[in-house]
Amino acid sequence: MLTAKTLKGNWATLLLPINKDDSIDYTRLAAEMDIMIDAMPDGIYSNGTAGELHNQTEEEFDKIQALLADKCHAEAVPFQVGVSHPSPLVSLQRIQRMVALKPAAFQVILPDWVTTGAGEQESFLQKMAAAAGDIPLVLYNPPHAKMVLQPADFNRLQQAVPSFIGVKVAGGDAAWYKAMRPYADTLSIFVPGHFLATGVQEGVASGAYSNVACISPKGAQWWWQLMQTDLARALDVQQRILQFFDSCIVPYKQAGYSNPALDKFLAAVGGWGPVGTRLRWPYKWIPEEEVAKASVVCKELLPEFFE
Repeated sequence: MLTAKTLKGNWATLLLPINKDDSIDYTRLAAEMDIMIDAMPDGIYSNGTAGELHNQTEEEFDKIQALLADKCHAEAVPFQVGVSHPSPLVSLQRIQRMVALKPAAFQVILPDWVTTGAGEQESFLQKMAAAAGDIPLVLYNPPHAKMVLQPADFNRLQQAVPSFIGVKVAGGDAAWYKAMRPYADTLSIFVPGHFLATGVQEGVASGAYSNVACISPKGAQWWWQLMQTDLARALDVQQRILQFFDSCIVPYKQAGYSNPALDKFLAAVGGWGPVGTRLRWPYKWIPEEEVAKASVVCKELLPEFFE
């Protein structure tokens, strides 16, 4: 099982291929998993925001996780199962069912309809940890969470829940990194993929649940490995990633497209797998016709991702 010391690197996220009738295309999903495994990321995770965790039935959830577990165990690829759900009871039931799949960790969010106070957060994670047994927990706390925690909160929760080993967070400015740095030795801190080189430079980031891997699982893995040997060059790559985002992604965000829509668009721009841009009802997606123009820009700015 993972620990705070061994949870590192570039983790690629599953994205759900959706058919025109709003069903999940499991054939394309299986092909996507095979491509990800072939890219040899540090790990794969399911049911993050990009995996549309908020828009699945429990039967679909179980089928997705079983498929991922079978493929990853067969190839000895670490995987994490996102059991996140706005309802704490559903999250708990998901952990209870998924323990048998033996993931390397479970990702959880705090209950998300009624926000939780400090004691409630601890109670929630303690019960989830008890259900998980020896499988550790990672707290998914991105900027769109209703309750965005501060650095001291993560330390408090780790004291209350020893099997809580890592977080996904938004990162921040120099003051945030300074506040977070004391906890980096005992907690695996994953920052946004497009700021990963900065997080490594600051001595805080252990890795990313990576939106950059949406562009290219292989490219994101190459970039992570570059950070270990040539951080200056990796920071130059980051600057070009941000330039691409500013040019081709931010306008869609400003137009009201959701993060899952943006992540699927990134995958379509990268052209590495059979995901498509379609989201499930009622959410809008970026039309496929928009992909070609952004792909040209991406290839110009990030040629290494397409080699």
